[in-house]
Formats: sequence, C-alpha cells, structure tokens
Amino acid sequence: MQAGYLEKLNDRQRQAVEHGGTGETMAPPLLVIAGAGSGKTSTLAHRVAHLLVNGADPRRILLMTFSRRAAAELTRRVERITKEAMGTGYAAEALTWAGTFHAIGARLLRENAPAIGLDPDFSIHDREDSADLMNLCRHGLGLTETDQRFPTKGTCLAIYSRVVNAEEPLAETLARHFPWCARWEAELKRLFGAYTSAKREQNVLDYDDLLLAWAQVMTDADFAAWLGGMWDHVLIDEYQDTNRLQARILLTLKPEGRGLTVVGDDAQSIYAFRAATVRNILDFPSAFSPQARVVTLDRNYRSTKPILAAANAVIGAASERFAKNLWTERESAEKPRLVTLATEMDQARFIVDRVLEDREAGTRLMDQAVLFRTASHSGQLEVELTRRNVPFVKFGGLKFLDSAHVKDLLAMMRFIQNPRDRVAGFRVLQLLPGVGPKAAGRVLDALALSPDATFALETMEPPSRAASDWPALVKALTTRTEWPASLGLARAWYDPHLDRIHEDAEARRADLLQLEQIAAGYPTREAFLTELTLDPPSATSDQAGIPHQDEDYLILSTIHSAKGQEWKSVYLLNAVDGCIPSDLGTGTTEEIEEERRLLYVAMTRAKDRLTLGVPLRFYVTQQKRNGDRHVYAMRTRFIPKSMLEHFDCCTWSPSRENAVPPPAPGRIDVARGLQALWE
Repeated sequence: MQAGYLEKLNDRQRQAVEHGGTGETMAPPLLVIAGAGSGKTSTLAHRVAHLLVNGADPRRILLMTFSRRAAAELTRRVERITKEAMGTGYAAEALTWAGTFHAIGARLLRENAPAIGLDPDFSIHDREDSADLMNLCRHGLGLTETDQRFPTKGTCLAIYSRVVNAEEPLAETLARHFPWCARWEAELKRLFGAYTSAKREQNVLDYDDLLLAWAQVMTDADFAAWLGGMWDHVLIDEYQDTNRLQARILLTLKPEGRGLTVVGDDAQSIYAFRAATVRNILDFPSAFSPQARVVTLDRNYRSTKPILAAANAVIGAASERFAKNLWTERESAEKPRLVTLATEMDQARFIVDRVLEDREAGTRLMDQAVLFRTASHSGQLEVELTRRNVPFVKFGGLKFLDSAHVKDLLAMMRFIQNPRDRVAGFRVLQLLPGVGPKAAGRVLDALALSPDATFALETMEPPSRAASDWPALVKALTTRTEWPASLGLARAWYDPHLDRIHEDAEARRADLLQLEQIAAGYPTREAFLTELTLDPPSATSDQAGIPHQDEDYLILSTIHSAKGQEWKSVYLLNAVDGCIPSDLGTGTTEEIEEERRLLYVAMTRAKDRLTLGVPLRFYVTQQKRNGDRHVYAMRTRFIPKSMLEHFDCCTWSPSRENAVPPPAPGRIDVARGLQALWE
C-alpha cells in the first residue's frame, strides 16, 4: 500500500478524510463545510477512497449527488485514488450505490416494489409527461371551463411539486409562492387527488414520487431499519441544496448519524425556488446527540486575495451562517472593479470592450464569463455582442434573440412595417387561437391582392374561428403611433396570449419588456428591425443551440447555472437593488439572505479578475404601484459604503466620435436595378 495518496491534502481536508478512523467502523456524523474553491470534490473523493483503502465494502457505501455527471466524476476519482493507494495491480471494485437522490430512489422502489405495494413494472414520467397528465385531469374535472382562468398545467405541476418537496401545506405554498392561485385552493386539492389517482391507475410515478414514495416507506420502522442497514457509510454532496423531503429520508436512514457524512456550504445555498432550504445544513450538527463534528475547509485554491477579501465582506454580513473566512496564497494587486455606468447599454458596451481587450491580451473568450441574476437581464449585452460579432453561449435561459416569444414580437413589427411579408404574417396570424396555416394563407392572399394592405386588414372578414380575437389584433397592427410606442401596443396585445402559448409566461414577459427597452435605443422601426430581425426558425423548438462553428466563445450564464464553475475573468451585470437583490426577492428575511448568497456565489466564480457593473439608470418591471418604468438605480445593498475599500471604484462613459455625414444621395433607383437582374 502506498501512503502518499493523502499528501496532497491540506490539514483541514485531511481531517475530513480521516474522520472516524478505519473504514470497517461506522464513524460519528460529520459535516464538511466546504467553502468556494476549497477542493470539495477532491476531499469527498479522497474520503470515499480512504474508507475503501481501510477495509470498507464498496457495496455498502451509498454516495448521493445532485447530478449524474457529478456522481460519475466522483466515482472516477475514487477509483483513481484507490488504485494510487493500493498499487497498479489493485482492481478496484465499483461503487454500486452511487447516483442522484432520484436515481437511487427509483432503484430502491423498483427492487422492493412487491414489498411496498408497487407494481415493479411502473413507468416514470418526466416533467413534460407529468404536465400532460395533469392537464388531462384538469379537463376531466372541468377546470378548463371555469368562468375565470384556472392555473395552467405547468403552474399546477409546480405547485404540486413544491408541496411535496417542501413538505408544507397547500395553503401555505399558495400564500407564500403562488398567491395569484390562492383562490383555487379547493379545486387544486381536488385536482391533485385526481392526478394521484390517475398515476396509480396507470402504474406511473412522477419525478417527485421517487422521493415521496421513498420517504413514505421509511415511515415503517422495520423497513427503515432494514434499508438503513444496507449501508455502513452514507455520503451526501451539496447538502445545502437538499429539500425537507430529502433531509427526512437521510435522517431516517441514519437516525443516530453513524457512518453519515454530508458536504456542502451554507453560503452557497441558492436554490430555494426548487424548495431547497438552507436550514438543512445549518441544523445538521444539532440533529444528533452528541452533535455532529464540523470540519471547515476555508483555504481557497481558485481566487486571488483581493477577490476573496471582497467576497468575505459580502457574506460576512449574513444574519446566520457557519463562520469562515476564505483565504488563499494567490497574491494580486488588482482589486475587484465596481464600475458605475449611466445606462444598461453603456454597461453592455463597456463589458464587450473589456472582454475583447482581455482576448487580445491572451485570455480566451471561454475563460471569461458574464453572469446575471435573471436570464432576461442579458438582453442588451446579447444585442451588443451580436452587433460586434462576438460569439457567445448562454446558460440558464434561452438565447434572447432566438426564443420563440421574442421572435413572435419581432414578427409583429415586421408585419406592421410590411403587411405583405408572408413569413412574418404567417407567424403573427397563427398566434390567434383557431387560425392555422390555411386560414392565415387566405388572409395573406387577400392582402397581397389589395393596393392598400392596411385598409384591407381593417375591413376584411375575419377567419370564422378567430372572430372574437380579430379586432384586437387588427388594432395592434394598424394603430398609427410614434416609435417605439407601436412595439408597446404589440406587446400589450401579445401579453395575454403568453399564458395560453407558454407555461413559463412570467419569465418570458420579462424578456419582452427588455426587448421594448432595447427598441427605445433605436430612432426608427426600420433601424431596429435592420439590427435585430433574424430569419424565422424552421421549427417550433424554443431551444437555442450552441454555436459550434466558433472554436472560442464567451460564456453568458445566470448565477444559478454558474454555481460550481470558475473562469479567469468574471463580469456581473446590474449589481443594483432591484436586481441583486431581485425586486421580487425582498419579501422576507430568508429571501434577502438568499439574494446575498447569490452575490457571493457570483463573486467567488472569478479566479483572476472580477468586475461588477452598476448602471445608474435601470428599468424595473412588475411594480404594483407605479408600473413598469425607468428608475435611477442604487448600488446593491449588499455592498454598503463600509465595504468599498475592497473594490476599485470607477466610472465609465462611451467616447463620442464625430459623426461623418453620408455623401449626397445620387440618382439611383435601387428597386428598378434589382428588378432588372431578372428581366
């Protein structure tokens, strides 16, 4: 046996790895608080390998993660470390119980189906299948025929999932997270009962059932003891991302905590919207008697000292946390930049300038990232990147200009601009319920035959199945207003159709509001469409693809999607109140604290350079009292004046070049010239 496999670990990492002695005994419970960039994955892999090296049976180790990729990576590392320790001739046995919570749950339920009242041939529905079944139940109960609009199938499924995973009553879930649906509490309860019955009749489990059924069988003391006895060691990664249901399963498996190790970071708990709760990791030590041991990994191998000093200051103001201050040996004289700009457009120009400067200095685009709180916040930046031919890939949301709802509104603008544009017309007309390709074609044929297409649109007989909706569309298309007010009218018409066409209507509304603000930066509709109008998609898919034709591209990502990643240079958009924290995330102390952690996660993604943008003029949406409007923004409350010493504070404004007038117009008939090509 080689003794050097632990030599690369620092003292804290080694304490975590060696906790409990040999692998043949079940150690007391252990909580590893692994700060950002502290080598969490390496530490967890070494702990599993150390257990194996010291005699643990790999078949009696349960390792659970939050993604299949993470489980596979951990398994590979464990195998490599074990071989290093035991010698090249050692044939490592596979970890037979490594995977996600849901994958492990599905396996347990299927293997034990006869004993727990399930048919072992049950099928598992994904989210789309579950939403479709929920919709069938809605129709069956007549809930789609109510006098007032009932929540969509996607919203109903989201409510159901929240109730299950957060283990909270339906009334509480509606009041806290879906207040606009609270009046339907009785109907939703009836719907969820019908949905559960339908799953049972069809021998189906949905994604949430894989945990719910697992938790239910654990209520039988004998079965729970038998199942918990299957494993000597249970190790959980990213414990701060667990929900109440997952924590209940875990604590029922190992009620005394023997053999239990959980790894995570309370400062990176940012998934409350998925029902995750930071309380699980904060309360873990006191769940056992004696309390679980806590080992804190605070040495950071990723970021420079100035970046960590700023990040530590931000998270240090948290109301409740495990105390730690990340430290590093990576010296740098460059503080994080806090850049004040006049507008969001100036912010986009500044960031693209800096990204290209870094590229010329040797930093690849893929080693740089722009992060944002919400996917819709990157709209201005995407336009600027497209204008300047900088390739990018966006994670955590659809690519702005490629998403179906943005294309719908752009098609309306093109149709207003040119009612004979059949491509735009087909797209717009088929937004009406009851209008298909044939009906749309008949309308467009009539417009093509009329010398005044606008007048023809106003006076023609509407398609019979769209008669009630036709006048509103015609008004949106033909009302003469100044630019960009016409885009606002079109958006107002399209808004109620979002709920009918898309399940995630609220997020898409934010995109369209952003598009309207981008339009305000152009003097005319013609200029706007020239810059932004893309070819219509060849299919109805809303998924934006990765531009494989470019070998290098900039990363755009929501903060949530960036968790676990790192880049040499990181830019954060809109470090202002109303964005971080979100104007929708300040209702409770818990929400504000999660917003603080989001900022911390964003900052700790940076290795060498960190830049936070603070646009002074910011567009806010969904304001109940004053409506959507521009406001003068304030720097995020999470960076008060007392913290500014940790930043290089500066301002930026674009240079104004002298405009060169075009030459005098010549006597050129472009339309005649184009026609002559075919004569």
